[in-house]
Amino acid sequence: MRTSLETAAQRLRDAYSGPAVDPLRDALEPTDESAAYAIQAINTRHWVAAGRQIVGRKVGLTAKAVQAQLGVDQPDFGVLFADMAIPDGGKLDPAKVLQPKVEAEIAIILAGDLPKHDTTARDVAAVTAHAYAAIEIVDSRISDWKITFGDTVADNGSSAFYVLGSTAKLLDGLDLYTCGMALEVNGQLASLGAGAACLGHPLEAAAWLARTLAAAGEPLRAGDLVLTGALGPMVAVKPGDHIVAKIGGLGAVSFTYG
Repeated sequence: MRTSLETAAQRLRDAYSGPAVDPLRDALEPTDESAAYAIQAINTRHWVAAGRQIVGRKVGLTAKAVQAQLGVDQPDFGVLFADMAIPDGGKLDPAKVLQPKVEAEIAIILAGDLPKHDTTARDVAAVTAHAYAAIEIVDSRISDWKITFGDTVADNGSSAFYVLGSTAKLLDGLDLYTCGMALEVNGQLASLGAGAACLGHPLEAAAWLARTLAAAGEPLRAGDLVLTGALGPMVAVKPGDHIVAKIGGLGAVSFTYG
């Protein structure tokens, strides 16, 4: 018997406290975008009803290599909640994640709405208040990260926590296309990247998100935070690790895991 979407959503929610669960094959085909986002929406409604506050969205699967690995040709998105924020220089309790990995990203905060179905990167730039260096801590409630596109979308884009840098930058004067990224773990270089690695440009990733959400009747609004996607390969971390991301023009951001 086919597992219901409600049951699959419950299974994912329960897995936040461990252990991770098997891929959702009994409820979800690997590329079933509609059902995957339906499961994500079920859990979003549950968490909002429980008092969690939505503060924005994250874009995932912005690298062509990762899209090819999961058999898709587009990014995905997840919901960001206020309780997912870790202060710059702060700590993440290992008990709050299962199998975390980190990636360096460019985050933006919007000063205006993006309601158009044909939003462009230029439109995003026009309403961006500030940009930040950011670290996203991704996690999977699916065992051993054995995810398909459907699994990661249903699992809120494999999201967990995020860290925003302490310095807010105006877009004027920034080159988010050629800016370099270095991610260090315990002082050792662990990942390299650039703005262009994020769907060609971080603002292009944000524009894709804006179009997608506008088409769904849930447009990005002023005040929303957007994590635009990874600038380089994600890196697994272990308790005791100190992680620093440095992005050209935006400065550094850091946290300690454990």
